[in-house]
Amino acid sequence: MASHSIKNRRACVIGGSGFVASVLVKLLIEKGYDVNTTVRNPDNQKKIYFLHALQNLGDLKIFKADLSEEESFIAPISGCDFVFHVATPVNFASQDPETEMIKPAIQGVHNVLKACANTKTVKRVILTSSAAAVSINKLNGPDLVMDEQNWTDIDYLTSEKPPTWGYSVSKTLAEKEAWKFARENNIDLITIVPTLMAGPSLTHDVPDSVNLAASLITGNEYMINGLKGMQMLSGSISVAHVEDVCRAHVYLAEKDSASGRYICCRVNTSVPELAKFLKNRYPDYQVPTDFGDLASKAKLKLSSEKLIGEGFCFKYGIEEIYDQTVEYLKAMGMLK
Repeated sequence: MASHSIKNRRACVIGGSGFVASVLVKLLIEKGYDVNTTVRNPDNQKKIYFLHALQNLGDLKIFKADLSEEESFIAPISGCDFVFHVATPVNFASQDPETEMIKPAIQGVHNVLKACANTKTVKRVILTSSAAAVSINKLNGPDLVMDEQNWTDIDYLTSEKPPTWGYSVSKTLAEKEAWKFARENNIDLITIVPTLMAGPSLTHDVPDSVNLAASLITGNEYMINGLKGMQMLSGSISVAHVEDVCRAHVYLAEKDSASGRYICCRVNTSVPELAKFLKNRYPDYQVPTDFGDLASKAKLKLSSEKLIGEGFCFKYGIEEIYDQTVEYLKAMGMLK
């Protein structure tokens, strides 16, 4: 681990009202960090009440900031050792992803990194990318292994425009822009490439990621179709526990030897394989098993070998991921 002591260390988490960011804020506070976090609207108590609850655990300051406004990040980033850029514009139903997701994501990365470059205290920036920036391609499986060298095929996405193409393009181009800016401005950047995330959330609403991962149990047809679409587009259903993803963020921030991209994936499977596992583990729920001509096996797997080689240990396997997700959904009134 890095030699600096954590006491009196300050970290900034961009986009604190989100699924990953809120768990990350809690983890950092529990580790003894002082934390700044940004939200678009600090007056929206419904959306950020849990951040106020986290203020009881330690030093947490909440700042108003918007990805489109460069100046809004100067105050929250000032004096911080680490900056975690977790926020990204998401609108899967967008009719104009170029305007609503792609350009704002790139601009947001640029604005956050510019504030980091101008703040001399920042030692390292950790950007949350996505498996959508790695695995989408026209290659044929079934034994493909994707690692940090792989990038999603932007030409394929922009020419054929499959469902949710805008999100994948935005994550890919935003990460590439981050690397370009970091090189040009001598910023120590790490990017974390997480897969579909499940597990308990602190947020007011159940995150889309959890709804998608648990759709075969809840029976949400719209989300089940989304899960099938994910397999067709990205080649697999790859899952990780949100807490493991957040632990990887902090681990890599603190690890002096860390550099480059890191895929954070606990399990690679397919919709039919996942359904079989869930049906056996949770027989009380009506888990579907007929998925037509959807491939029974994933065409590729995402490798976390680099992350594990850095010394990181995953805490949760697929059983724990789904056991905790089911308990969380029961608590939220979505399952009996």
